[in-house]
This record gives sequence, structure tokens and C-alpha cells, in this order.
Amino acid sequence: MEKFSVLMSVYAREQSAYLKEALRSVFEQTVPPSEVVLVKDGPLTTELEAVIASFAGRYKSLKIVALTQNMGLGNALNVGLSACTYRLVARMDSDDLSLPGRFEAQLRVFDEYPDVSVVGGWISEFDKDPKDIISYRKLPQTDRELKLICQLKNPLNHMTVMFSKKDVLNAGGYQHFYLFEDYWLWVRMIKNGVKLYNVQEVLVNVRGGTAMAARRGGWKYAKSEIRFQWKILQMGLISLHIFLRNVCVRFSIRMIPNGLRCLVYEKVLR
Repeated sequence: MEKFSVLMSVYAREQSAYLKEALRSVFEQTVPPSEVVLVKDGPLTTELEAVIASFAGRYKSLKIVALTQNMGLGNALNVGLSACTYRLVARMDSDDLSLPGRFEAQLRVFDEYPDVSVVGGWISEFDKDPKDIISYRKLPQTDRELKLICQLKNPLNHMTVMFSKKDVLNAGGYQHFYLFEDYWLWVRMIKNGVKLYNVQEVLVNVRGGTAMAARRGGWKYAKSEIRFQWKILQMGLISLHIFLRNVCVRFSIRMIPNGLRCLVYEKVLR
């Protein structure tokens, strides 16, 4: 199968145990990556450095890119993307768990559909125990379905995607957009005419629960979301009617209490 890179970013507030499990899930695949580019987004803790050193000693395919200061996810990923060697690049978060057949399933799609630029998949979500699944985020399969759903919500689970490096760079690469770095990238790629695809199975087990719901609430998140919706309205990707609908619905979700928002994510938005 075709060689590919994996792109990850880690910063000081991550937990070393989570990073260890994430890296293990990346390397222990039915089709292992040709290289893993790990961006250290600013100085890290001693514990995180120890985990990275341990994996670097065992896997020569681990490439470390160290940033002198924290630049934020979008900027860090852009730096890491430039260090990726291969045509195809898979994204991975530093606290999630890729299922063993993830990369093999995605490579098969690229083999079968060479005109596709981004291949994602479903996620399962857990709070504390990876075996105790609390919800799933399942998304449509075809390019047509995904471009329709993109008007209402993110059509791809970012931590699951494998994409064409060239097509991402042609869309301007990752750009800083508070908590919307990936969605902002997809809409720019769609504007360029690329094709999307989602594998209809779970590819990554994700840490969700109350902590995730908390990150997706508050005034700062709501302001960023309104700005994002305004941007895609200006791009002509949504109508004024959909813009108003999205802002009203999503603003309400961002501002409700965290416990209720967690319930909405688990029972309604998945």
C-alpha cells in the first residue's frame, strides 16, 4: 500500500499517559505509517518529553518538530504539514485512540477512488474508560451528502481524516481560527472543488464526556462560531436563511450549562 505520514501536535497541558496511548495506537496498526511527524507546540513537561523520547528510541519513523513557543493548533499543524514527506497525511490527536485497521481502511478508499482528497470516518466517544462508549458521531459517506451537511455542521471528524497534502496546501493549509481550524480548512477545500469521503465505520475512539462539552461552550467559542458562519456566508457556501438558523441554534448550545450541553451532544448531536 502507498506510503503515508501521520501528523500530530502536542502541547504542555496534555497528559503524558494519554499521549503514550495515542502514539501506541498509531504505531500498532495493520498498516503502520511510513513516518509520524509530532509537533511539540512549545516547551513540554518532563513527563511528556519522557514519553516522546521512549517512542523515538523504539521507532525510527518518528520525526520530532520542536517549536520554541506555543503557536496554537492551526499554526502548529501547518508547520508539521510542511515536514511531512508523503503525498497522503493522516491526522491524529494526542489523546485519542486509533483503531488497529484505521489506516488500512483509508488507504483502500484512496486506491479505489483516486479523485478523493479527504477520507474520514466515524468516531466513538468515551469519558474515562475506552471500553465504555457513551456516544458515536456518524457522518454520511459520499461527497454529495457531505457537501450538503457541511452547511449545517462539520462534515468530517478531524481526528480521523487522511488527506492529500497537495490539496490541503492548495487551499491555504491550516490557518488559525479558534476551535474551527479543521472546519475552516474543509470549507476552503470544498470551495476549490475537492471530493470528500467518509468510511462508514468507527476509525478513532475519542475522549469525550464533560471535558469535551466544556471546551465547546462559553462566549469565546460562540463568538468564534458566529465569525465562522459569517465567513462561509460570504463565501457563498450557505444562504442567509441557513446562516441565521445556524447562529441561533448553535449560540443557544454554547451558552447553556455544561451538564445540559453534554447531554445535548450525547443524545441529539450525534
